Amino acid sequence: MRSKRAPAWYPRSVRIEDYALIGDTQTAGLVSTAGSIDWLCLPRFDSAACFSALLGTDDNGRWRIAPAVPTTAVRRRYRPGTLVLETEMTCAEGVVRLVDCMPIRDRTPDVVRLVEGVRGRVPMHMDLVLRFGYGCDVPWVHRVGHDLRAVAGPDSIELVTPVATRGQDFRTVADFEVNAGDVVPFTLRWHPSHELPPPDLDPVGSVADTAAWWEEWTGAGRITVENDRWRDAVERSLITLKALTYAPTGGIVAAPTTSLPEQLGGVRNWDYRYCWLRDATFTLYSLMLAGYVTEAKAWRDWLLRAVAGEPSKLQIMYGPAGERRLAEYELPQLDGYEGSTPVRVGNAASSQFQLDVYGEVMDALHQGRRVGIEEEEFAWGLQCALMDFLESAWREPDEGIWEVRGPRRHFTHSKVMAWVAADRAVQAVAHFGNQGPVDHWRALRDTIHHDVVTNGFDTERNTFTQYYGSKEIDAALLMIPLVGFLPPDDPRVLGTLAAVERDLTTPEGFVRRYVGADTDEVDGLPPGEGAFLPCTFWLADNLALVGRHAAAAALFDRLLSLRNDVGLLSEEYDTKTKRLVGNFPQAFSHVSLVNTAHNVSAGVKSPARFRETGAAGEAG
Repeated sequence: MRSKRAPAWYPRSVRIEDYALIGDTQTAGLVSTAGSIDWLCLPRFDSAACFSALLGTDDNGRWRIAPAVPTTAVRRRYRPGTLVLETEMTCAEGVVRLVDCMPIRDRTPDVVRLVEGVRGRVPMHMDLVLRFGYGCDVPWVHRVGHDLRAVAGPDSIELVTPVATRGQDFRTVADFEVNAGDVVPFTLRWHPSHELPPPDLDPVGSVADTAAWWEEWTGAGRITVENDRWRDAVERSLITLKALTYAPTGGIVAAPTTSLPEQLGGVRNWDYRYCWLRDATFTLYSLMLAGYVTEAKAWRDWLLRAVAGEPSKLQIMYGPAGERRLAEYELPQLDGYEGSTPVRVGNAASSQFQLDVYGEVMDALHQGRRVGIEEEEFAWGLQCALMDFLESAWREPDEGIWEVRGPRRHFTHSKVMAWVAADRAVQAVAHFGNQGPVDHWRALRDTIHHDVVTNGFDTERNTFTQYYGSKEIDAALLMIPLVGFLPPDDPRVLGTLAAVERDLTTPEGFVRRYVGADTDEVDGLPPGEGAFLPCTFWLADNLALVGRHAAAAALFDRLLSLRNDVGLLSEEYDTKTKRLVGNFPQAFSHVSLVNTAHNVSAGVKSPARFRETGAAGEAG
């Protein structure tokens, strides 16, 4: 529900897919088709939001610039190869273009908005509602020269514009007109309240500089996929991954948002502004495939720093700088996206024991060696310590890749990833000359492999199962051929693929994570989530590996059709309402898009084939 102060014609609900991303590689904001920035955390991805209307009402903070009269059409795009957003709004009086970006920061973050007159004379209205602390802290606003400064506790924001503004009901508003050819700038500048504000910037010049920065970054990559449509999708996904990178450390957050629901009106609303280890190898591949070696190395280095320490305390996720304490709490002042409560900050799943992350870390470091990323001196010692812990820990039950908040089980995918850890340790000795007890690790690898095929496979149904003793399946089992545990044409793999297609695939062709994910109470929470997009990409990867190229390409095109008008994906898709759901945009979805584009393209390097053949010579 939007604020009652909004005009009657203002949209009362903004779909997740109607948002676009702007960012400066340290934080990011979401801009709606109505010209409103409804989500922005400053100064970092995981900082408290100063605009929280996405999860509440306009009174929880937002910044809208739009025609003061009803619009008849909205068209938007990113400038090619950039994260500079252009939203063109048409009304009876004419056409205006709103240009939004966050300049790559020097010291502090800025948001720059330009209102450009395209045709006619258009009356405009600006409404700035600053609410620090996730929508509940109203700042003290005062003038400093021609500028406005808003202060609350540690935060200070300045609004710089030539347009006359006024205070109204604890918000800042302005009315102005734009003629064809006019350019009217607005700049929002954050800084710590105990420091002097940063020097003024040229808003028009900063937009040009920001576009040039992104163009240079995009131009440094190389994308080799089957057709131009796929190439454009891959480029936009890579730009999105760069935007979700916390530049000071190289960490990549899963999404810039918290609590966008997995089902509209549901309770599965989690904070994704952190870095997940499960994404490590996929992310490294997606960056290396496009030639972004610097970013891949930065991600690998972040990984090493984050996991350094006692192996038994390895977490599944960390903060953007590697923070370990991600305490979860709720924000009762926010009504939730379309009533989806509670709104959560922090993530209690960070304390779960997930066996698969040991395999992800070992695999990411191994693949880094394979693609030639320079070795860090302490990396191998860290891996040996992980293996020492894993030698006994692999037999323990865990919470599994999907962070089910229920009893620990012997999840089949978790055991497969324990096998991956042992296999990559063996390969590090056999192929890269590292020193270690290779015969012992080979024996461990064989023991885990035997355990999985014995206890995790249902001979009656001819499929691997979600966990030992279960009759259900899990989309994570699609990873079995992708990591080289078994070859793609193994009858057990083919049986599992058939089971996923039969039992987990929706009539629209998208994959659910596991049976009951959308209908049953499986972890103490009410049911409800959409089809999981990364798993659907994995299905396309499997189809390509077994030679069903036409089906793989068709599924990939179907996934591309779910992107919004500016090429962004969330984590899930609700097939009933035909809407994107979950946190947005989702790094895991875009990483999967990049990799699958290569897997289904003929005659290009396939990350799935590259990864699974890496173990073929040693797997047995």
